[in-house]
Amino acid sequence: MCEEKSPKTLTRSEAREQAFMLLFSRSFDNQPLEEAIEDADKLFEGGVCAYAHAVVAGIEAKQDEIDSNITRFLKKGWTLSRISKASLAILRLAFYEITYLDNVPNKVSVNEAVELAKKYTIDEYRFVNGVLGSYIRSLEAPKEA
Repeated sequence: MCEEKSPKTLTRSEAREQAFMLLFSRSFDNQPLEEAIEDADKLFEGGVCAYAHAVVAGIEAKQDEIDSNITRFLKKGWTLSRISKASLAILRLAFYEITYLDNVPNKVSVNEAVELAKKYTIDEYRFVNGVLGSYIRSLEAPKEA
């Protein structure tokens, strides 16, 4: 559950959706994170939850690493600039959770990312699932000595 400023408590899925919305909106401007959070506080009932705030701040701090990682799992000829802003925000969120959060199972991150892609993109959920599936398989592959 997500800590809230109001009596309403968000599920992790709702908190993740909040994080996605913040990431997506930030892809259109260079507003400092705290100003974006302050603006978004007015849009979300109860304000921006602690989980969404922490995840977006974490993604911002690790964005170069996350983007580099995403790029490794794109098909030949694809670049980050070719990915829609919505799908890129979803991928950044899922890669962050998988890479940096131990309390979120990988399969949950992938499933939630696919659900966000179904809701917020035009038929890009297969692409999101494919990139994340490749990443998960690389993590599960035995390491060579």
